[in-house]
Amino acid sequence: MKRCLIVDDSRIIRRVASKIFFELGFEPDEVENGRKALEAVRINMPAVAMVDWDMPVLDGLAFIEELRKLPGGDSPIVIFCTAENEVHHIERALAAGADEYIMKPFDSEIVRSKLTILGALD
Repeated sequence: MKRCLIVDDSRIIRRVASKIFFELGFEPDEVENGRKALEAVRINMPAVAMVDWDMPVLDGLAFIEELRKLPGGDSPIVIFCTAENEVHHIERALAAGADEYIMKPFDSEIVRSKLTILGALD
């Protein structure tokens, strides 16, 4: 089973996302900020990461930039998940190394469609 890392400071969002990813055949791990996410990927690089923008300690944008610098950090598919809907926010996330983005609130169909587009579903 492929691993997925859910990075969001909201426990509810992490739980909802974990349930969706599990139902899509992933083994989800959850962390509440970018610093813990960096620790997690150094131990075990996931196939997919869904990352929130606005978090304490280390935000999602900084996490993605640091992830992409790590050995093997270019391999995970990164989906940026945010309530920010302005185009320049999305452009910044993609420029930092995100592969796609999802707007909050999201559901299983949105996640499935993004993973399908990115070739992450078997």
